[in-house]
Amino acid sequence: MAKHSELRFDGEAPASIRCVVCPTLPLDGFRLLPAQRSTTLTPLLTLLRLLLACLCLGLSVPSGAAPGTAGPTPVTAATPPAAAAAPAGMTLALAQPAGQAFSLDNQPPQEISNDLPPLKTIDLTTPPDDLWQRIRNGFAMPNLDSPLVADRQAWYLNRPEMLKNLIERSRRYLYYIVDELQKRGMPTELALLPMVESAYNPMAYSRAHASGLWQFIPSTGRNYRLEQNWWRDQRRDIIASTSAALDYLQTIYEMNGDWHLALASYNWGENAVARAIAKNKALGLPTDYTSLSQDMPLETRYYVPKLQALKNIIARPELFGIKLEPIPNEPYFGKVSKPADIDVTLAARLAETPLAEFKALNPAYNRPVMLAGKGTPMLLPTDKVQIFLANLQTHEEQEKPLSSWRTYTMRRHERFNSVAARFRITPAQLKQINGITRRTRIGWGTTLLVPARGSKAGSNLHAVNLTLAPRELPRQKSVRDREHFVGKSAKRAAVRKHMVARKHPVVGKHAVVRKRAVVRKRVVIRKHVVVRKRAVIRKQAHRAPVNKHAAKKKR
Repeated sequence: MAKHSELRFDGEAPASIRCVVCPTLPLDGFRLLPAQRSTTLTPLLTLLRLLLACLCLGLSVPSGAAPGTAGPTPVTAATPPAAAAAPAGMTLALAQPAGQAFSLDNQPPQEISNDLPPLKTIDLTTPPDDLWQRIRNGFAMPNLDSPLVADRQAWYLNRPEMLKNLIERSRRYLYYIVDELQKRGMPTELALLPMVESAYNPMAYSRAHASGLWQFIPSTGRNYRLEQNWWRDQRRDIIASTSAALDYLQTIYEMNGDWHLALASYNWGENAVARAIAKNKALGLPTDYTSLSQDMPLETRYYVPKLQALKNIIARPELFGIKLEPIPNEPYFGKVSKPADIDVTLAARLAETPLAEFKALNPAYNRPVMLAGKGTPMLLPTDKVQIFLANLQTHEEQEKPLSSWRTYTMRRHERFNSVAARFRITPAQLKQINGITRRTRIGWGTTLLVPARGSKAGSNLHAVNLTLAPRELPRQKSVRDREHFVGKSAKRAAVRKHMVARKHPVVGKHAVVRKRAVVRKRVVIRKHVVVRKRAVIRKQAHRAPVNKHAAKKKR
């Protein structure tokens, strides 16, 4: 057992005093024993002396001691005993274990350590040098935690080459998109949305006919004033499509009040999300994204988790063993107005920029010529803007043309191959330049883009930008048996089923109608039967009898 400390002073009767250094840490174990009778010290003065002695010695008690606990209480001192002198006639003995002398030098220092590291501070007043850090600072969407996020995260991490190419393509456009987002006060996670939509490929084209970085379908593009004509498609324009996409995202966010539902509306459609919300409300179910995602299509169900997975990788790439090359936090391209219609190849040559790089910044043009117009600037790398302006001035001083192409309108009875031969190019090249496919109707009055007289465009098409509109993907047509076509054509052509030609009675939807086709405008079987246009009936079908009563009725 440890010996209790004894404190002797001049007093008549023994007393027990508790010295409290801290209200929560009482100091027990002191007993006052009488030594000599003294009438000059009052109990109050004695108490003050004792408190003064405790404060001078800097006594402290471990937090493990509690008031009323049995046994001695170890005491440590922050200053040596000689630093404070005890009052006259007072002896202070500290509690110590039996057989061991007390020494302040032997007491180990007590340190307070935090279990968690301190949080890193973010200085939002100074723009960071790395664009990735600027994107991280602007993250504002609530995180989504679901098994689909982990699944998509593993999918991206298992394809490092694809992820590397994806990030490399985004370097051209990220600064402009992030800057536009912060001007509108929108979360910077939306700068990663083109990674999900198009893998940052401005020429991406889907089976739903969506095109561009933000994958606008034709109808939505027209709603947001994106021009889609023979010369250009602004769904692929970097400036115009980004502005339209952010307008659309703001609109659907205001409709739902939730970014996850806004993203689902961007992919699934705002009307579909509104119907799902109304359905859950009618059933008394929650209307948040997690509750609605169960009824969403598979593509939409994976849509938001893809964005969350990319956000997790960008936020902490070192956690996944990925090294993100820093992107300078400065504009990648600048805007230059076109003085007149100018060839794409000539503009790239005047800017001293590779043609592939120029096309990546100006992917909206369907033809080798860029038409001049308001609100359609030309994009060039920032370090090439002044070079382009200087070379353009020199080119104009030499009175050289800016375009080596012109338009040509086909005449009556003129064939397409003869037009190609006249301008010394092959029919295949002329089709490629004008974006002509199997479904395109060519004939009298068709306007074609052809090389100008004396230009080198026709002889060196490899140097010409052929950023054409993507070819329409073939529609998935089900293979039907011959009986179906025979019955269908017989019904529409007002010919009996057993008299229709045996082989291929209908050539196709866009076939030209023969002059002597048996189908006439006045020959109709029933009132509600419409004769199919452009249907080609073989000669054997000419002898098929028609319904005379229907013909008389029509007359």
